[in-house]
Amino acid sequence: MLKSVTVRDYMTSAMITLKPETDVVEAAQTMMEYRLTGAPVVDDHNRLVGYLSEKDCLHTVLSAIYHGDLGDQVVDRMAKEVRTVHPDDNIADVAERFLEDSCRMYPVVEKSQLVGMISRQSILKAFQHFS
Repeated sequence: MLKSVTVRDYMTSAMITLKPETDVVEAAQTMMEYRLTGAPVVDDHNRLVGYLSEKDCLHTVLSAIYHGDLGDQVVDRMAKEVRTVHPDDNIADVAERFLEDSCRMYPVVEKSQLVGMISRQSILKAFQHFS
């Protein structure tokens, strides 16, 4: 039964996103406020253009410590190549991808638009509903 469940069934569409031109310090504050380990970066048309993680923010922290420079923008530090999933992907396939990758969440993209996020925890919730 779980094989027929899709990402769309368990993804979250309520998400915090960042803009490329946002200061990394401001982005890090937003991530801390919402207890996020990372966030998708979108353009003005809600197209996914990157992903900023806590680790990416550490570069700016070190630059501030050593050089007194806090001028980085999200675009300067974000990962530009982001692995994504489609809302119609099978949840079991996504669970396998989580085992292969070190990421904790995947952005869900449909027709080049960010439509949600799915996490490892979302996969576990799906399993819980069917067990």
